[in-house]
Amino acid sequence: MTNILVTGGLGYIGSHTVVALQQAGFNVLIIDDLSNSQLTVIDRIEEITGIKPTFSQIDLKDQPAVNQFFQEHSVHGVVHFAAYKAVGESVEKPLMYYRNNLVGLLNVLEAMETHEVDHFIFSSSCTVYGQADQMPINESTPLKKPESPYGNTKKMGEEIIEDFVKATSKKAIALRYFNPVGAHESALIGEVPNGVPNNLIPYVTQTAMGIRECLGVFGNDYETRDGTAVRDYIDVNDLADAHVKAMQRLLEGKNTLNLEFFNLGSGTGSTVLEIVDAFEQANNLKIKYEIKERRAGDIVEAYADYSHAETALGWRPKTPLEVSMQTAWAFQRKL
Repeated sequence: MTNILVTGGLGYIGSHTVVALQQAGFNVLIIDDLSNSQLTVIDRIEEITGIKPTFSQIDLKDQPAVNQFFQEHSVHGVVHFAAYKAVGESVEKPLMYYRNNLVGLLNVLEAMETHEVDHFIFSSSCTVYGQADQMPINESTPLKKPESPYGNTKKMGEEIIEDFVKATSKKAIALRYFNPVGAHESALIGEVPNGVPNNLIPYVTQTAMGIRECLGVFGNDYETRDGTAVRDYIDVNDLADAHVKAMQRLLEGKNTLNLEFFNLGSGTGSTVLEIVDAFEQANNLKIKYEIKERRAGDIVEAYADYSHAETALGWRPKTPLEVSMQTAWAFQRKL
């Protein structure tokens, strides 16, 4: 069996990727510190796939613990999700984000070098492009200074990995994804934020459920179709599929560079109000919302050109937005 370590494997995208890796025949090991995830996700993964993944509760900033894990387990590839991910919070607590996201990454890479693990997939983000000058964004779009410390940790992470693969001849892929939405069709796993959601769809579903009184829409004075910010919403199951294809590419030696970059998005930009409308239409509901001030660190618009991933990985998004809105709501109801 090929053993794949998934850091942050009990989180939102991580748990869906664990399921997809298991269903593709990989043996999955999970490291998670449970700072933004729940232990019960392990049982839900087992319920979906029939396989209980090996789990270790480790803070990746704890270098001796990370090294011991690699010493005790045979690892053939790493998918690295574990990171803090809230744009707004990163603006308020930049040092916390730099310490967690970069020290954790460094410790994993050092352990890979020590224990001769050759294949690495990095959970990156479209935030590395900052506010791009033209749409859609492809992999040759110039990187700009990200608008938030969170985005900067992803950009710096990519630079660290670039230097790492040059020095070691390891093989890595950075997947730059846009805005993940939806949940598993079983409604057993999905996005469960701690406290007030930072992402749009959990805020929408919690408002629909009555947990939140009203959805806050941050800014209606952007130069867009309806004044609200434009993003590219990609189904989490499609993202999980891309991680499987990326790992297979590395393991089969099909990569053309030691570090490759791929954008993962739907290729379509939607405004916040269009997403609210799509959710209402898909689930026959009304969402109460109010316009608030723009949020620090937010850009005006971003949507992907995913043609490089389609050509090289054989990947393309398959899930309609309507289905993502339905699975997100089904998961919220099941909660």
